[in-house]
Amino acid sequence: MAEIKAFKGLRFTEKAGEISTLTCPPYDIISEKQRLDYLERNDKNIIRLELPKDGENPYEKAGEILKTWMDAGVLRRDELDGIYVYEEEFDANGKRLKINGIICRVKIEEFSKGVVLPHEETLSKAKVDRFNLMDGTLCNFSQIYSLYNDDNGETQQIIDNTAKQPCVNEFTDGDGVTHRLWIINDADVISALVSQFAHRKLYIADGHHRYETSLNFRNSLRERGFAKEGDGCDYVMMMLVDMANPGLVVFPTHRLVRNLSSFDAQAVIEGCGEYFEITSESGVENIESKLTALYNEGKHAFGFYCGGNDWKLMVLKDVSVLSEFMPDKSRALRELDVSILHTLVLEKIMGIDAENMAKQINLYYTRVFDEALGEVNNGNAQCSFILNPTRVGEISQVAANGEKMPQKSTYFYPKLITGLVMNKLM
Repeated sequence: MAEIKAFKGLRFTEKAGEISTLTCPPYDIISEKQRLDYLERNDKNIIRLELPKDGENPYEKAGEILKTWMDAGVLRRDELDGIYVYEEEFDANGKRLKINGIICRVKIEEFSKGVVLPHEETLSKAKVDRFNLMDGTLCNFSQIYSLYNDDNGETQQIIDNTAKQPCVNEFTDGDGVTHRLWIINDADVISALVSQFAHRKLYIADGHHRYETSLNFRNSLRERGFAKEGDGCDYVMMMLVDMANPGLVVFPTHRLVRNLSSFDAQAVIEGCGEYFEITSESGVENIESKLTALYNEGKHAFGFYCGGNDWKLMVLKDVSVLSEFMPDKSRALRELDVSILHTLVLEKIMGIDAENMAKQINLYYTRVFDEALGEVNNGNAQCSFILNPTRVGEISQVAANGEKMPQKSTYFYPKLITGLVMNKLM
C-alpha cells in the first residue's frame, strides 16, 4: 500500500524575511492582482516560483531563481530527514476549527494499482503548466492534499503529541487562518509513521492535476535517461489528513449557467417536475438554511435561482431513477448531488452535455454563495444552482470504486498554504 518517506524539506530562512510575507494560497485561486500584491510585499514570495511570470521562458527562469535563492541561503534544506506536522486553525460554519496532518514524501503509484485514488476528473491545460514548472525547477512547491483512514487513531495521536510542542513557524494570514508547522526528526517516530501507512490507501482530496503531472514527469525523466527507479522523482510531497478529523470541512461548489441560447426558466421548472418536488420560495437569505436542513435529513435538494428575491426549491423524489440514466455507475456515484444535478437537470433538461461542462462553455462554478446569486443579478449568468456539500464518506466511496466525480465536486477548506516547506526532487 502507501509508501511514505521523511525528507530534507526546503524552507525559507530568516534572510528571506517574515514567513507570513513569503507564503501564498494555491496558484490556481490567485488573481494577477493578488500575485503582484504578494510580490510587492516581499519579492521573494513563493508565488514567484509557483506561478512564474518572469522572462521569456518563465519556467526556466523559475529554476534559475530557485538556484539563486538556494545559493544565497534564502532557501535552505533541513539538515535532517523529517516528517512535518502542519496545522490550520480557522473559522467555518460558525465555529473555530483545527485541521492537522503530516507533510511527507509519498511514492507515486499509477491509479490502476489502487494505492493512491483520485475522485475528480482533470483538465489537460493545468497538467501541461505544472509539468513545465516541474521540468524547470525539479521541485514541489506545494503539497497534494490526501486523506486516509486511521481506525485506531495511532497516527493522529502522534500528530497531536507533536502539536503540543513549540512550533517552528506560526502566523495568521489575511483570511484569518492561522498556520503552524512542526518537524518530526525522531527516527523511531518516523519509522512508526512509515509502518502505519504501509497498509493504507490514500484518497486525493485536492491536487489531482499535480499528482497526474508527477506521474508523467517521473516517466519523462526515466525515458530521457535523467532518472532511474528509486530516485527522488519517484516521490511527491503530500499533506496526509485523517478522514475522521473533526476539522475536515468541505464546501459546496455552486453551478452557474451562461450564454445558453435555448434557456427558458419555466421550461426548466416544468421539465424538472418529473423528478423533483418543486416549491416556490421567497427570501434568498433562506436558501442555505433550507438546503442544510434537507441535507441533514439525507435528501437530495437544490436551489434554482433566476434573480430577484424568489427561488425554487427542488427536492428529488426518488433516487432510484438514476439507475436508468447511469446504469454502469456505482450507487455511490449515482447518488451524489452533483451527479443528480448534472444528469437529470443540466444534461437531460437543459441540454448541456458532459463535454460542454468540461470545457465550461455554458457552465461555470463558484464556491461563494453571494457570487452565485450576484452573477445572475448582474447578467453574467442566466441562472444558478445552489448545492449542498459532498460528504467526505461519499468521496472515499467513489474513489474506492475506481470512479471519478464530475469536476468541481468538492472544495476542501481551508486551502493548504504554499511555501512553508518544499520538496526538491533531485
